[in-house]
Amino acid sequence: MDLMLNRWLLYQTLCCRFWARSAFYQASGAFGFRDQLQDSMALVITQPSLVREHLLRAAGRQFAEGDVQHWWLPPTGQGVRTRISDDRIWLAYAADHYLKATGDLSLLDENIGFIEGAKLREGEHDAFFEPRHSDRSATFFEHCARGLDASLETGRHGLPLFGTGDWNDGMNRVGEQGRGESVWLGWFLHTTLCAFSAVAKVRGDTLRIGRWLLHAAALREALDQNAWDGGWYRRGYYDDGTALGSADRDECRIDSIAQSWAVISGAANFTRATTAMAALDSQLIRRKDAMALLFTPPFDQDSQEPGYIKAYPPGLRENGGQYTHAAAWSVIAFARLGQGDKAVELFSLLNPINHSNTRTGMQRYKGEPYVVAADVYSVAPHVGRAGWTWYTGAAGWLYRSGLESILGFLLQGDHLSLNPCIPTGWPEFELTYQYRTATYVIVVLNPDGVSRGVAGISVDGEVLPAGESRFLLRDDGVIHQVRVILGRGLCNE
Repeated sequence: MDLMLNRWLLYQTLCCRFWARSAFYQASGAFGFRDQLQDSMALVITQPSLVREHLLRAAGRQFAEGDVQHWWLPPTGQGVRTRISDDRIWLAYAADHYLKATGDLSLLDENIGFIEGAKLREGEHDAFFEPRHSDRSATFFEHCARGLDASLETGRHGLPLFGTGDWNDGMNRVGEQGRGESVWLGWFLHTTLCAFSAVAKVRGDTLRIGRWLLHAAALREALDQNAWDGGWYRRGYYDDGTALGSADRDECRIDSIAQSWAVISGAANFTRATTAMAALDSQLIRRKDAMALLFTPPFDQDSQEPGYIKAYPPGLRENGGQYTHAAAWSVIAFARLGQGDKAVELFSLLNPINHSNTRTGMQRYKGEPYVVAADVYSVAPHVGRAGWTWYTGAAGWLYRSGLESILGFLLQGDHLSLNPCIPTGWPEFELTYQYRTATYVIVVLNPDGVSRGVAGISVDGEVLPAGESRFLLRDDGVIHQVRVILGRGLCNE
């Protein structure tokens, strides 16, 4: 864990994903709109200036209507306009993370131009072209807001429209007729609307605050009424209203990201969310094979046509294999529930070092032991074999799951919040953080063998008020000693 968090995950994210945008399995050099925005969030502590630069770059690939280029090629800007639904939301989501970590509100006032191009025709999934630079421009805040405003249409169940992909690009036919709906997108949009409403409050945009919070409340109600399948959350609905990710289906009965984001969003009923994660644990985490599946069973003979995902052989890539990007979200979800044993068990299961620390494991895995694989195959004769390595957004999310969700390290401007969720068997751990000219040596002690709950924090011997888990960082060239005691204290709820 030390090697991956302090070295390899950031290296993979920065050098392969962010700078080269190229690797053995993919060599296009293109920017993906949602892809590098997610990667950049992992760099907000170590390289905040690069994150800011990329947020502005991404905003410049937005059409005035609010949709964006799904990917584009520098330096010409040639790229693809699509009906993929989640792209529009990621700018606001990533910006909110940057703003909370840095406090850099000046970003919101930066002026960025739009791009122009032909709208997609009816029935057209996508179009590749080089857009024109528009004479129209707007603040960065307005770019984020337009993306959210363009994402508020819902279907018959009150859920967001699936479009021709909703993070899972391979499910490009679930909602191709404009009626399919996404449960995962409902959780994600709810999360972003609530978070960015606080940003809108800073801007004094009361009209959008009201609209967004009203829509978030409606989404929460619709998800509660129409997404629960009885033992877990459905993945969505096809154009014809058939449920996706339901116990009634022979293929793709349960999908991990609908369960993880029910927890991450905070919008789900706690009992249901806990039950859903238990279903994920029992049906999708295969401890014997050391993998966490995206969904099960794979698509093969189903009468429904979810899209090109079905063209992958069963158990490969998104089609029922381990898709590590999604598995990292499960780590975060287990930690949010306070289940530190499961969070760290899953992090260790995803850690590539643990796939190659024996001769047998190495010969089965066949991937580099120091970088994250995008996918791991789940069907014989290739069970446990690494698929696409290096070029995957899973590296950034696995870094964040370890640092923020398990170790509880969260930078908040000039404050640091510490709220770990660890295995009950960890007696202690130590972090050293360089804040400008100061050094913070953080020791976390777990005398009661709990997973989470901060009983007390002291900084240089000064005890913080009861229930307080964050403190001011000082740029003073001094080595500071921070002591965190976990236990059954006021923050244990």
